Formats: sequence, structure tokens, C-alpha cells
Amino acid sequence: MKSFLLWTGSLIVVLSLLSALVGYWWMPGELHPLRRPLSAELIAQFDSTIRASGAQREDFNVRAPDGILLRGWIAQPAATLLPGAVSDWVLLFHGVADNRTGVIGQAGFLLRADYGVVMLDSRAQGESDGAMATYGWKERDDVRAIVSTLERKTHAGCIFELGVSMGASIALQAAATEPRVAGVAAESPFSDIREAAYDYAGFHWSPWLGRTFFRPAVVAGLYAAEREGGFSASEISPVHAVRERDFPILLIADGLDTTLPLRHAQLIYDSATGPRQIWVVPKSAHASALGTAPEEYQRRVLEFFAGIKSERGCSNN
Repeated sequence: MKSFLLWTGSLIVVLSLLSALVGYWWMPGELHPLRRPLSAELIAQFDSTIRASGAQREDFNVRAPDGILLRGWIAQPAATLLPGAVSDWVLLFHGVADNRTGVIGQAGFLLRADYGVVMLDSRAQGESDGAMATYGWKERDDVRAIVSTLERKTHAGCIFELGVSMGASIALQAAATEPRVAGVAAESPFSDIREAAYDYAGFHWSPWLGRTFFRPAVVAGLYAAEREGGFSASEISPVHAVRERDFPILLIADGLDTTLPLRHAQLIYDSATGPRQIWVVPKSAHASALGTAPEEYQRRVLEFFAGIKSERGCSNN
């Protein structure tokens, strides 16, 4: 019996050490996502979208506070291009390992509803500069620079955010520190980076695995990522963001999401101090609600933005 317990204990120690080593190696790599090139085909796809709405596109590049250049576009409906016209804007945020064209579908219906859209490649992704993505830590400062540049360039009315997956998480965190953001629609965000790591360590099968058997991988991985990224993992948290400022939120949760399951949106919803809505799309996989229920998606987002304009107004008017 003693030898069995000794053998079992030794096995657990060895597996824990191996798990920690894997996590220490793996998680810093998540700070360097693959870049999705901005191809001529993707540009043509977006140009087709804006032509259908009668909008105009132009390059829109922003210098981030740490000096890197964020590259992207703004597109503005024809109705808002008249001299002196006030335009309402939506900042769109794509998911990880993607680029600005990942939110073409959202841009299309917003332009048809006479919202201007801002579509930038997130730092270290697409055509933007930067060696590291920090999932909201530096990106929240980027958003302040984006809003300031937009206001210098246009006569902006309300400014909203809409993001998907990583982009949704960035949007929520940025709104906590940028009071000019009037409201956020967020699809499939993570609640905080540690909670997301449990899902990844659990192979998107069960976060319980990440909290138990593979917990050493999460602990060691986050430690390594913090050292490389120069941030505290506890500060990368949409849950904290919605507690800090009472901005309105519309959470869109994909019912079949195994990447960032429903509990992430529920945790954010439960923590919010401002007006909050949550819509669960039952048959939708991760970040695919627009394709699953396009009409309801558009209706809910547009009604959410319109409600903020009519009930609360915008602090930057």
C-alpha cells in the first residue's frame, strides 16, 4: 500500500511538472497570434459591401500611445458626408488571428443604418504594427487614441463599440476607461484572461480540467505571459471593467460556444453596474451569431444603440 501511494504521489508530481512546463512554453505564444494578411480579395469584398450601402471608405491610421501604428479604415454613409453633418460611429473589433475584415458583416448593416464604422487591425495583427497582443491591456489605450483621432477628423455624435470574441473583450475593457464610448455590444467575450485559460487548458471540453489536472499549466503559463507582456493577468478582465464604469452593455452569447462558453457572458452580466442585456443564440457556435440569426442580430444591436441615444444621449455631443 505504501509503495502504491508513493508511486501515485510521484506520478502526480511528475505530471504536474510536465503540465507546468507545457503551460510555461505555450501561453506566451498566445501573445503572438498569427497574422491574417489583408488580401486584395478581402479588400474587394469590403468595397462591395460599402458600395451597396452608398458609403465611402478611406484609410484611417492611428498612432498608439506607445508609438506603434494601427492601420485600418473608416467608412461613412453618404447621408452623413454633408458639411457640418453630425455622424454617429461604431468602433468594430475583430477576433484573434484575424484582421479588420473579420467584421465586414457587422459593418454592412451598420452602414445601411447610417452609422459610420471604424475598422482597424488590432495591434500585432493584420497590417498594424506591434510585436505583441495583450488582449485589452494595451489595447484599451489604443482605443482612447482611436476616439481622439476620430473626433479630430469628423463631427462625431455618439460613439459605440461592437466586438467579437477577443474584440468584444477589448471593447468592454476600453469602455471602462474611455467615457466617450456610449455603449458596447459584445459577442462571445471572455470574462477574464484566467477564466479563459481554464477553458483552453481543458481543451475546450471542460474548464474543470483546467482548474484541476492542468492547473499547473495555467499558473505557470500566466506567470510566463505576465513576464513577457509586462502586465498583470488579473487586470485583463471585462468583469472588472463593467464594475468600474456603468456603461450600457449588450452581451451576445453563442449557445453552442465551446471556445468561450456561455458562463463568460453570464459572469460579465452578473457583474455589470450599468444597463445590461444578454441575448443567448441557442444554435450558434463561437462568434457566429450574425450568420445564425442575422435579422435578430441586426435588430437587437440597432435597437440597443438607438435606445442609448434616445434615453441617455452621448457625453461627447
